[in-house]
Amino acid sequence: MREGQKEMRQASLYLMGIVTLFVTCLIAANIMAVKLISVGGVVLPAAIVIFPVSYILADVLTEVYGYDQARRAIWLGFFCNLVVVVAFWAGKVLPPAQFCDAQEAYERILGYTPRILMASFVAYLTGEFLNAYVLAKLKIATRGRWLWARTIGSTLVGQGLDSLVFLTLAFGGTMPGSALMAMVLTQWLVKCAYEAAATPLTYLAVGFLKRKEGLDTYDYHTRFSPITFGK
Repeated sequence: MREGQKEMRQASLYLMGIVTLFVTCLIAANIMAVKLISVGGVVLPAAIVIFPVSYILADVLTEVYGYDQARRAIWLGFFCNLVVVVAFWAGKVLPPAQFCDAQEAYERILGYTPRILMASFVAYLTGEFLNAYVLAKLKIATRGRWLWARTIGSTLVGQGLDSLVFLTLAFGGTMPGSALMAMVLTQWLVKCAYEAAATPLTYLAVGFLKRKEGLDTYDYHTRFSPITFGK
């Protein structure tokens, strides 16, 4: 195998690994979100353990490979989640065996309501695309400096809108507005704190990939429309 071909193959493996982990985090978060946990008296969805990792991986994708690759990964994650949801729905409507006593539990855990599902998909697309856009633009504005400020800044915007859109669409009208905004603020702060705490790992991942790939993409001529594939 020629050296150039070997390097291209290795680069593809790194990119494939990041995208695969990104999609896995999204699917896991959707399943875990049905459970609520209490941490220090603060009620949060169990997905808080894994969902912020998707933003960290999206930051790595955008920083190293550019907005175009992040856009592809975001849409891939969306369609993979859609396939999983359809599969869960099919499993729910299929008649259970006479000896199966898990139908109710199955529907409770995996039977997404249309409102929750719509809120999740809209929030995901809005937050992830805004996160990638802000990071790509900040990279140009800062000339590639202050990675920590760019990753945390983009997360503040992306995760903030994600939390606002999801909780408003999912629970608006079912609770007092003050309680809803308190939930939005709590989730936003926890997610952003997660991103800030993971900054050293983000630096390690970005530095490793830039060295191995020989890439440091700047989106000077990228079309930032979410539905445009390619530059």
